[in-house]
Amino acid sequence: MTKTTLPDTTAKPAGACAGDACCAPATALEPAAATSKVTGASVFRIPSMDCAVEQSDIRRVLDKIDGIRGLNFQLGARTVAITAPDDVIPAAVAAIRAAGYEPTPVTASLESGAPEHSDHDGHDHDQSTGIGRLALALAFAIGAEALDFFVSDVPAMKYLGLAIAAIAIWLSGVETYTKGIKALGRGKLNINALMSVAVTGAFFIGQWPEAAMVMALYAIAELIEARAADRARNSIKGLLALAPEEADVQQADRTWKSVPSGDVLLDAIVRIRPGERVPLDGVITEGRSAVNQAPVTGESLPVDRAAGDPIFAGTINETAELQFRVTGVASNTTLSRIIHAVEEAQGTRAPTQRFVDRFAAIYTPSVFVLALGVALFTPWLMDLTWLEAIYKALVLLVVACPCALVISTPVTVVSALAAGARRGILIKGGTYLEEARNLRAIALDKTGTITEGKPKLVDWEVLRSEGDKDTIGRAAMSLAERSDHPVSKAIAQGLKLPVGDVDGFAALAGRGTQGSTGGRAYVLGNHRLIKERNQGSTELTTKLYSHEQRGRTVTLLADDDGVVAIFAVADTIKESSRQAVAELKALGITPVMLTGDNVATAKTIAAEAGIDESQGNLLPEDKLTEIKALQKRHGATAMTGDGINDAPALAQADIGFAMGGMGTDIAMEAADVVVMNDDLRRIPETIRLSRRTHTVLMQNISLALGIKAIFMILAILGMATMWMAVFADMGATLLVVANGLRLMKVPADKVPS
Repeated sequence: MTKTTLPDTTAKPAGACAGDACCAPATALEPAAATSKVTGASVFRIPSMDCAVEQSDIRRVLDKIDGIRGLNFQLGARTVAITAPDDVIPAAVAAIRAAGYEPTPVTASLESGAPEHSDHDGHDHDQSTGIGRLALALAFAIGAEALDFFVSDVPAMKYLGLAIAAIAIWLSGVETYTKGIKALGRGKLNINALMSVAVTGAFFIGQWPEAAMVMALYAIAELIEARAADRARNSIKGLLALAPEEADVQQADRTWKSVPSGDVLLDAIVRIRPGERVPLDGVITEGRSAVNQAPVTGESLPVDRAAGDPIFAGTINETAELQFRVTGVASNTTLSRIIHAVEEAQGTRAPTQRFVDRFAAIYTPSVFVLALGVALFTPWLMDLTWLEAIYKALVLLVVACPCALVISTPVTVVSALAAGARRGILIKGGTYLEEARNLRAIALDKTGTITEGKPKLVDWEVLRSEGDKDTIGRAAMSLAERSDHPVSKAIAQGLKLPVGDVDGFAALAGRGTQGSTGGRAYVLGNHRLIKERNQGSTELTTKLYSHEQRGRTVTLLADDDGVVAIFAVADTIKESSRQAVAELKALGITPVMLTGDNVATAKTIAAEAGIDESQGNLLPEDKLTEIKALQKRHGATAMTGDGINDAPALAQADIGFAMGGMGTDIAMEAADVVVMNDDLRRIPETIRLSRRTHTVLMQNISLALGIKAIFMILAILGMATMWMAVFADMGATLLVVANGLRLMKVPADKVPS
């Protein structure tokens, strides 16, 4: 399976036009959207490439050229990045031009990601002008119908009506005719070609009022459809507004100045007041506040953030002023990478979409041949006049356009991708979105995935009956607070007692620490240190064994008379892990824990999480082997992890889930889905979203084909008019678009299984 990576660049989200049937102007994006940072790629803007069918035309001609190593299409920006040697690029450009398109080179600044020029794409994107023109066309079409109905027997009025109909067709159909003629010139039969032939034929056989009305209604419905589809195409674009355009940056003289976010350099100090959005990624240097991270991670509740904690662009500072050091410039923030990753995902075709595209490529010419057969043979077989047969064939052409079928898949997939992104689930392509519903097993790493990934003090007890617990606790706190060992830090954070003075403090490598506090000498260390001091006992060994069987690390506090207290530290299970495992089981998926930790700890944590099967002491290659075994035993298998050691298994799994909060860059690049807030419940949520997406896709395909089949039969039987044909076609299109958009409205916790 080919894996995609989390891009390290910024780009505006691409639209996802869905075939020639929906070739209404796409929403114009900012110039930066045209930039594609594909290593070794030449980027070209193609103004007239605003539909998936046109993209397929270009892909088809470029696939025939030897030397092209990769193609990256961005429909919203109307660009294609061609990865090929320099001597192959001219041939690629010539092939695109021969196909009827005009490519224009796009260059960009590597530092800023902004293009050096921002030429208009050549399309009329002023929707208000388009509405006015179409309203005028509709008025002329109604006028033509009125003249034909009331004064058709007056020759002068008939010619006036014919002229008015021609004007209506020209006003509403100029773009359709332009594209249709180009398609016919290339021997391609798409919706524009079908409509051009149908309207022209109807006009010349004397059905000019109907021809005018059909073209006007088609253009208006197409505009309505485009606006509806824009909700899916631009669903992720709203994230762009989350990061403010300016940042309050500290100057060399310690004063503050408002600076465009794009001009802020790494390591600059930025100030954000309560209620403000964070402009860039960084690490907090001063202050403590609650931060709403929902725009990036999907977390419903604000999280506390203090000095040393990371902070993301687009999140909201809620309660107090913060200062942070910038760690990611505007073109490389977590937010911008999410946007670009979704853009890349929108540009890929899901399996269902690839099937629909292949089907439409055969379906459209087949219907054209059927219509030709109706025109030529029904006069002989059904005793029709030639004009009646031709009209029936033209109606069939209008009914048969693949608009609803072709648009049904990308709108649905993009809506689902956007819904996931808003919940902190970054799915890197429609393929993984669709495949998630087929999962039968999922392997889960322990540390940082099922557990918090940070040791915590979970239990401590004083072993001397005469010992004062507070005094002994303060002694342990005083030693632990001065150590940088993770276990000592966990003890200090867990005790939270006053710290006393320590004399003669020293770290004992691999064993612990020592020092004097409160007039007594203490050591705080592991069992090995206690054995070296000959202070062990059978009772102590039994206690240690009991804790170790529960996956805990034990630290002992001792003085000259023996062991004073015992402290148990463990990597605790996340609150969400149990619920996530229960949800996975309810979905019919078998969870298995794979960890490099010891077998006893693995079994303990697995039991706490509700996992029946676990494997411990695994090296990275062992995890890879286990994934292969699970695939053989269960079928489609996912892997979830956050570390470098998980990367091979993530790459081998049918779908790899990476924890984006604590996860390493390598793990996130190897994964197909990134969970931005490390909440395991997002995984069953992804599977439910996948299943719902599949259901909606099947509904849309069934609706599109079913409506087509009914009206094609009516057309052949002579029971359908062109009016009915265009309403059936565009009605089905709007229906599947609306159905696909429903995915963005379903709350994640109500996504059905």
